[in-house]
Amino acid sequence: MRSLALACLLVLPSLASGARVKDLAHLEGVRDNQLIGYGLVIGLAGTGDRQQVTFSIQSLTNLLQRMGVQVNPLALRVRNLASVMVTATLPPFARPGAKLDVTVGSMGDATNLQGGLLLLTELKGADGETYAVAQGPVVTGGFVAGGAANRQVLNHPTVGRIAAGALVERPAPSAIPAGGVRLQLHRADFTTAARVSEAVNRRFGDLVARAENSGAVFVRLPAEWSGRTVEFVAEVEDLPVEADRPAKVVVNERTGTIVLGKEVRIAPVAILHGGLTVEIRTTFDVSQPAPLSQGQTQVVPQVAVEAREQRAQNVILDEGATVEDLVRALNAIGSTARDVIAILQNLKAAGALDAELEIL
Repeated sequence: MRSLALACLLVLPSLASGARVKDLAHLEGVRDNQLIGYGLVIGLAGTGDRQQVTFSIQSLTNLLQRMGVQVNPLALRVRNLASVMVTATLPPFARPGAKLDVTVGSMGDATNLQGGLLLLTELKGADGETYAVAQGPVVTGGFVAGGAANRQVLNHPTVGRIAAGALVERPAPSAIPAGGVRLQLHRADFTTAARVSEAVNRRFGDLVARAENSGAVFVRLPAEWSGRTVEFVAEVEDLPVEADRPAKVVVNERTGTIVLGKEVRIAPVAILHGGLTVEIRTTFDVSQPAPLSQGQTQVVPQVAVEAREQRAQNVILDEGATVEDLVRALNAIGSTARDVIAILQNLKAAGALDAELEIL
């Protein structure tokens, strides 16, 4: 591939309009909460846990005992039952009665959860309180077909989902402070924090916002917005702010993908690019002895060495060169994506690349 159009992506953010505050930061305390629970999936067509998974039998025994059925755990032989862990994400300000999607994953040696039914399962938070209950049919998005000798597996049949399978029973632990809010930047940066504070003060007046550090901006609730915290937060989140982005080059050597930002600058430098190819070929000839002789047939290797050196190409970048100039120049001399990766690494080593180089 002689062109870098598909292998090199230029990230050129527009300076005319900045990002919104809600795209750069979130409110402190307004976040998702992870829920987890242990449950049983029944109705499997012989693809459930085997006898050696003792906790599945114990769970079934306890469930039947709570329903008034006394059974002997040692006498149970079931293959349509599987122990699973159930997870869900509780969004902020979720109220009782709201529905959540849940993910179900097998814990034992069940081979397939397809067609299974999750029994009533409590979903608890990190504080040990129950915030939701889940129940319903499991959709795996995969299947297992065939027997042991000829088997076809699609996706992961031991993990499934239940759309809207959980009901919220307890309100999410989220609240907006009445006196003010604290914005937490998604990426800590002193310049961006100062710009967010400046944008808020420009809209609502001086001393309303204060940048506490590189990752947090405290915004005081003005007197005229008293009792209207939600409306005030909506106004703050809609303010445009130009985020400061560090100069960075990301290289994925496995796929040959290069992502360069607009802020990347190249110092004055001369690049000499060429290539030396050494090819060693080995062919095997058969040496056949004459008839009635005492000789033996031998395989004789024939080794040929060939060296080819390409004509060196040079690139000269002047003061103030941008990444566009670099890519255009390298494309002009026929560099491939892997050539550009090697050149960028050498530029960084030479101190001519004023950016952070990250190799995936």
